[in-house]
This record gives sequence, C-alpha cells and structure tokens, in this order.
Amino acid sequence: MPIVVQKYGGSSVADVDRIGRVADRVAAARAGGKDLVVVVSAMGDTTDELLALARRVTDSPPRRELDMLLSAGERISMALLSMALNARRVPAVSFTGSQSGIITNDSHANARIVEVRPYRVQDEIARGKVVIVAGYQGVSYKKEVTTLGRGGSDTTAVALAAALDAEACEIYSDVAGVYSADPRVVPNARPLSELSYEEMQELAEAGARVLNAQAVEFAKERGIALYARASFGDSRETIVRKLPPRAPGRVVGVASETGLVRLSLEGDLGAFQRLLRRLDDRGVAGKEILSRDGAASLALSLENVHDYESLRRDLRAEFGAGLGMHEGIGAVSAVGAGINARFENLRTAIDALSAAGIAALGLSTSSFRISVLVKDSAVAEATRSLHAALVEPRQSP
Repeated sequence: MPIVVQKYGGSSVADVDRIGRVADRVAAARAGGKDLVVVVSAMGDTTDELLALARRVTDSPPRRELDMLLSAGERISMALLSMALNARRVPAVSFTGSQSGIITNDSHANARIVEVRPYRVQDEIARGKVVIVAGYQGVSYKKEVTTLGRGGSDTTAVALAAALDAEACEIYSDVAGVYSADPRVVPNARPLSELSYEEMQELAEAGARVLNAQAVEFAKERGIALYARASFGDSRETIVRKLPPRAPGRVVGVASETGLVRLSLEGDLGAFQRLLRRLDDRGVAGKEILSRDGAASLALSLENVHDYESLRRDLRAEFGAGLGMHEGIGAVSAVGAGINARFENLRTAIDALSAAGIAALGLSTSSFRISVLVKDSAVAEATRSLHAALVEPRQSP
C-alpha cells in the first residue's frame, strides 16, 4: 500500500478529546488503504510550560538538558495517540525521534537532520501497524538527544516522507492551509491554493507559521509535495510544490515577526567578523545583514536565542559602546517571485508605510522578498498596510 506521512501540530493534539479525533481521522485513512506514519507535536502549550519550568530552576538552563526536557512533550503525545488507535482496534506503535532513525548534527536546541535510517519504521509498517513518531527531535551522531528548533515537527515529517518514498506529506494544523497574511491580523487575507517551494520558504523565513522553513527546504531538495490542511472541519488546503514561475512582481503574501533585536557595530569588517564568531559560538543565527563603510548591522530573533541576557552581557563587555543593541523590533515582509524586478513594489511599500505613519527602521530586499524593520508595536498595522497595497489589488478568489 502507498505510504502517507501525516503531521499533527500541538493544537490538533491539545487534549485527550482532540487526540481522539485525530485517532478517528487516522483510523479512517488506514481503513481507506493507506500505510500511515503519523508525526505529532507536543500537546498544546506543553513545550512552553516545560521551558517555563526550566526557567524556574535556573535562568540559564544548559542546552543539552533543555533538549532532554523539551523532547518529553512529543513523547507524551505519541504514546497517547498510539493508545487511542489501539483502543480503536487499529494496531499502532510509537517511536521517539531516536527510535525512528532521525540522525542529526550535534547542535542542541536547533539541530539539523543529516540522515534518516527508518528501518524500525519500515519493519512496523510491514507488520501492518500505524507508526506514531515524536516530532521535533532526533539523536546526534554522538548519541545525544537533540531538538530541531521551532516548527521542527514539520521537518521530521518531511524527512521521514523522503526516506520512506511516501506518496504524500500532509501537514495538519488549526488553520486551513496558508493565507496571504495571518487572518487574525488581516481580515481580508485569502487562502492560497498553491505555492512554490521558494515562495513558501520565504514566507516561513519571514514569520509565517503554518510550515517550517527548513521542512520546505527539505521538501524542495527531495521533490516532495506538501499539503497544508486544517485538522478538523475546513476542507481547503494549500499545496506546496514545484511550480512554473509566476509573472515577475506579483506579491503572494505578507508575513511578519516580532521579538527581534538589531545589532549595529561601528568599526571595520574585522570587528564585525569577531561579532559573527561570537554569535556562531553561541549557536545564534542572524538575518538581514548589512555592511557599509565603518559600520555593519544584523537582526536576531529572540525566539532562537538561548539565554539572551547572558549574550547581551557578554557582547557589551567585549564590544562596549561601539555595539548598539536595539530591542523591541519587528519585521514585515512582502513575498513574491521577482518582487524586485522593478522598483514599483518597493516604492509602493514605502508609500504605504509612510501613509500609515509607520517609521521604517531598516530595509532589505532579495529576489523574493521586501522586508522592513519597524517597532514591535507597529507590526500589525504595517502588515495590514502592505497587504492592502501589494496583495489585495491583485488578489483573486
């Protein structure tokens, strides 16, 4: 039978009743003649609750121990879903990331998958069982438990789909696919029926949370189509796959993120290189890097920074007054293939923010994206302004 990999996010398995509804959906798919591998996230806010528990013990929990702690959340979900399926007379077995053969590098809290050895998964499928896998986690080549960072369960699902030569990879969450903006922020946002890998990856990198950027990158490399769907109710979906190029300049969506810090450093490139080395040593990734004569800057997402207080203290001690650390920053990004083929979209974006009285604190562009740094408090209004100016005039149902 064809293999289908399904992934269910935390809201889909937030409580026992929802786990039961997921079990019903999985059982129906199994009865329809599919071999199933189901990847699950931690229940609801479990990961945040475990992280808060760690912070009560120490302000600076070691990354290794955080991985040991946070990976427990997905193990709870996988075991409960397996129990629910077996109670419905659907044979099922649950595996941790390690047991399912997810091999990663040795970067704690933000590991990358380097290999998948799904032998135990294949054996259990051959025995007629549904295999439930804990997402977000793996094991390093040093035999250490690792976690994959925000949205890592998506990456788990895509990696398994590739290793198993699956027919499809279905990503289920609390929304029906991908929208042109967050509908909670932009009431006029429209569902998108299909996106290219590149468009989806740019939206994810810019803050859209329906799919994980690393997972989309993995899917693109392996040619795996992704189906983003709602866990319950709404039957609409977004298909992410290789598509013919769109007409250059069309904006497909606007994404945003808050909780950024902009670092600015006075000095030559040697000083900036030292800063980058310190960030690498702490496993901190930057974005929106800009270098010019005598100064350079980059943005960091606090969501991906472990122990920001100690990082700030250490950087201040080394670089002194020459280093600026500007907090309370957000970013709003318009995404589309060839978005900067002409300057029209950039001019329109700048005009829209100016008309809304929103100050741009920084600006960067690529062939797929226009990103503007603004104050956190202005992110929602900036998102609505860019969507109204760049997406809605060309939007079709």
